[in-house]
Amino acid sequence: MRVRRLLGLTLATATLVGMSAVGAATAQAATYPTISAEQCTAEGGTVHPGGPYLPPTCRFPDGHSEGIT
Repeated sequence: MRVRRLLGLTLATATLVGMSAVGAATAQAATYPTISAEQCTAEGGTVHPGGPYLPPTCRFPDGHSEGIT
């Protein structure tokens, strides 16, 4: 009985550690640094003005976009 309880506790701990590591990696991958419009065009991107509720963004040829400060 004690072995089964220790095994369950170990499995639960490993699951929580794995979920927090995945969450941290996802959060870091989802955020891009903000740049200026001049840096955007200098790096080959195009400036998109945004809209009434969206901030301006820089779209790069590789497909990702960053917020403009």
